[in-house]
Amino acid sequence: MSDTSQPNSKSVRAGSALLAELGSVDKSLRFPVLFFTFCAIIWLVVANTVTLITSIQCYKPDFLAALPWFTYGRLYPLAANAMLFGWGCNAIFAVALWLIARLSLSPVRDGGILIIAGIFWNAGLKLGLFGILIGKFTPLQSLELPGYATPILLIAYALIGVWGVQAFLTRQKKTVNVSQWYILAALFLFPWIYMIAQFMAVWFPVRGVLQSVVSHWFDASFLNLWLAPIALAVAYYLIPKILGRPIHSYSMALFGFCALILAGSWTGLVSMVGGPIPVWLSSTSIVASVVMMMPIGVVVLNLFLSAKGFFAELWRSIALRFVLIGVASYLLVGLLGSVVAFHSVNEVVQFTTVISAYKQLFVYAFFSMTLFGGLYFMVPRLSGREWPSIDLIHLHFWGSLIGITIIVSALFWGGLSAGMQMNNPEISFSKISDSRIIWLKMSTIGIVCLLVGHMAFTVNFFWMLIAGHRVAEGQSPTVLESFNQEGAT
Repeated sequence: MSDTSQPNSKSVRAGSALLAELGSVDKSLRFPVLFFTFCAIIWLVVANTVTLITSIQCYKPDFLAALPWFTYGRLYPLAANAMLFGWGCNAIFAVALWLIARLSLSPVRDGGILIIAGIFWNAGLKLGLFGILIGKFTPLQSLELPGYATPILLIAYALIGVWGVQAFLTRQKKTVNVSQWYILAALFLFPWIYMIAQFMAVWFPVRGVLQSVVSHWFDASFLNLWLAPIALAVAYYLIPKILGRPIHSYSMALFGFCALILAGSWTGLVSMVGGPIPVWLSSTSIVASVVMMMPIGVVVLNLFLSAKGFFAELWRSIALRFVLIGVASYLLVGLLGSVVAFHSVNEVVQFTTVISAYKQLFVYAFFSMTLFGGLYFMVPRLSGREWPSIDLIHLHFWGSLIGITIIVSALFWGGLSAGMQMNNPEISFSKISDSRIIWLKMSTIGIVCLLVGHMAFTVNFFWMLIAGHRVAEGQSPTVLESFNQEGAT
């Protein structure tokens, strides 16, 4: 009897020691990570609200037209940058730094640096968005922030990125997790792609069509080498952690990682097929877009095989429910990106909202939904409180899922219909414009659903911080689950 109980007691002691170490890491990161989370949520609501205004302006161009600061030409880039650099980057800083510290078992000793860096990042972003409002922005997609704001962002990022690398180098846990591959790659790649784009398109702009080449290259690199790696890091961490199962195949994980890094930045020039650029450039992007289906398919297959037989638990978990939608959406991103790359399809949809549907599918359905799952798992462990309302979580989930489904469907089918009509010389452009109105109004309904979900998430977050249910001493936060989620490695 004693022989069988001894391993159990050892395993209990090991589990208690691990919980203590993870608790120490969480406690040391509490304030900087919650600060980034707070900023991310505020920017998410701002971006969603401004996007709602621009959506209405698409079919009611006189809406707020008397106010120069609130015209479509200024609000659209403001909403896009608030979403990418406000919500997206702050959420990345919160989740990625927490993950790399947890996986390294490295408590933070200088968290104040992260808070200072976060203040600078958000101050620089506010300065840049104000510049957009007053009309001082560049006409390049994803690079609209004026040149005087971006050095502040780069300085702030340098502090954050160096901290992340330092946490990894001083790790106590020497084994390297798949999630760490993606986070470290993203931390190194983001400043490289952002600085190149700033030098060549904003600070010392190249001439002519090369500016568009740089802009499209940066846009694709930002999505595939910055947003995607962090979302995949969250998925690779949460699925094994919550289900208590190992990753199905590390070989598949390695292939997916390497292929993404190698091909991710080459897909951007699909949008310039038929434009005044060398044919080899657009052809390379077409090939890369099709090739990207391989790493995406391998990653999604690996994650689903890791959860095989546990799909009921996958849906029951609050965090994994968001991750499940994100991973499934990543497969749709790969399929749509590959199909749109072909010449016969591209010539129909190139100048339509199908391209916007692809970006919404990537940025929101894949990246944001996956990061929501990470935040639902992470925040209770940092705050020591449970989410106060399961109803608000469900409202957030269904509002986000229904909203993004309506938006992507409306933009896709409306764009496809408009593209087919534009290729018919017998149909006038005014008639095409009129036929798009119903799809644009459907998109507005989807954005309202998103805003309802985001407000539920915001209320739940602040409610937790102010008056949420505290977790008992020594008890791991369970995120409204009935089983322990800290047992898996």
